[in-house]
Parts: sequence; C-alpha cells; structure tokens
Amino acid sequence: MAQRDTDNPSIRLASSGHTAVIEADRFVPGSFQLVVDGTPQSHVNLDDPTSLFFEYIQRIGHVIDEVRAPGEPITAVHLGAGALTLPRYVDATRPGSRQQVVELEQDLVDFVREHLPWSKRAAIRVRYGDAREVLGRLPGGLTGSVDLVVVDIFSGARTPAHVTSIEFYREVAALLKPDGILVVNVADGPGLGYARGQAATISEAVGHVALLAETQILKGRRFGNVVVVGSNTELPMDFIPRLLAGGPHPAKAVAGEELRQFISGAQVVTDTTAVPSPPPAQSIFQVRGGR
Repeated sequence: MAQRDTDNPSIRLASSGHTAVIEADRFVPGSFQLVVDGTPQSHVNLDDPTSLFFEYIQRIGHVIDEVRAPGEPITAVHLGAGALTLPRYVDATRPGSRQQVVELEQDLVDFVREHLPWSKRAAIRVRYGDAREVLGRLPGGLTGSVDLVVVDIFSGARTPAHVTSIEFYREVAALLKPDGILVVNVADGPGLGYARGQAATISEAVGHVALLAETQILKGRRFGNVVVVGSNTELPMDFIPRLLAGGPHPAKAVAGEELRQFISGAQVVTDTTAVPSPPPAQSIFQVRGGR
C-alpha cells in the first residue's frame, strides 16, 4: 500500500553522515523521491512500480526489458540500492525474478523500507556493506549465472573511486552469464573525460560495450548521466533501435566504430589511478516541488 506521508521524513545516515529525505511528488499521486545530501537519488511510484521517472533510469529499464523474453524471470544483482526503484521494476515486469541488492548504508534501506515499502512477495535479498567487499562474499552459485548486473553507486552526488576501476569491473563481470548484461550509470560533465575513462575500462573488462544518453550529454555540452551497457559476448545490436525508440528523447547510442573513437586516448582506470566521479554544479540538483 502506498505510504502517503507528507511530512518529508528524514534520517542522518550513520556511515556517510549524509541526510536522506523522502519527499512526496505533488504532481504524481503515489510517487516519492529519495534525496540524499541534496541529490535526488531515486523516484518511486508505489502505485505503479513500472513507472520510471529519471531519464537514465528509464533507459536502464528499457535495457532490462531486452535482457530476456518479456516477462521471463531473471537473476539480477544491483550494486547500490537507493529506494530500490529498479529491483521493484524487475519484480513488477518479471515476476519470480531472484534479486540481490548490495547497499553500504543499512539505515538507508531500513528508512526506505519503513516509508516506501516494497512487495513482500518480491524475492529481493538485501546485503549490507561496501560493494567490492560484498562481491567477494556473494553466494558462489551466482558466479557465471547472473542475467543482469546494475552498478549505480553514489555517495551523495559522486561515485567513489574504488568502484570505477578495471579490478572492480572484472569482479563484476565474473558474475555474468556468457550473454548476461552489465549496466553502469556514469555521471559526468562537459568534456566527458570521466565517462570516456569508464567506457574504456568497462570495455576492457567485458569486451562489448554501447553507450546510451541524451544527445547533448554525449556531445559533452552539459552534466548528466551516461548509461554504459556491456557484455562478455557481442551485444544484440538489433535491440539498440528499440532502446532509442523507447526514449526519453532526444536519445543517442554510441557503439562500434563510433565507440572506439569516443574512447580513443582514454586510459583504462586502475585501483592506483581511480578517482571519484566529478561533482555536479549545485544548481544541477536543486529540488523543487518533488521534481
């Protein structure tokens, strides 16, 4: 049942010290936004978990739709929980899916569970701890058997350095079935230097990569999210037109020779060279009216 709390419940997170707030979306009944350290991290429609709000989340949702036949259950691992928008989406669109969610801050998940509860029938297992550390203690049966891994890790508005390296992505890639799909949310600004490095690194880890984003972001003209899609085997490129048709618009995909040009000159990120994602300008994430 949808929680209709209009008092904007909040919590100070023990690990990071950030403040998390849940705000009702006054424009979409049944919808709420999780804001952490002033950054909107998740948008959840409790009345309709298939309704995705943020542009990059919609693009990831379209990828999830293509992972297997419509409605077919999958095995998924989500690194980074937020308000569990995508695990809820997988459960709603692919009932019977088995999902593992990894989140550093247990009090954040408890806070979300209290105010924005998800279906009790959903086979969602939440594990707590740093993503790299938890990767090493996931059930052995997951190795080589996962259909989908989503990496969407942020501390406030930035992705920590240690989950951006080739060493990290190789650990993630080991979970995938031969045709399993890795999806990474990369946030970057003008010039896209960080995104180019991440694309080069993920390509080195899994071999086959495509990028999805709004056109102006891929031109490096403004800060935004680039969705990196990768696999250990050749991506089914026939699904690219369907991903683009699904929007949001304007949309662009980068693959093949264009991708090689995009990452040309970018260095593969290692544990010794990794840095956090660039901070956005404060104005980027000003939150007004639940939007």
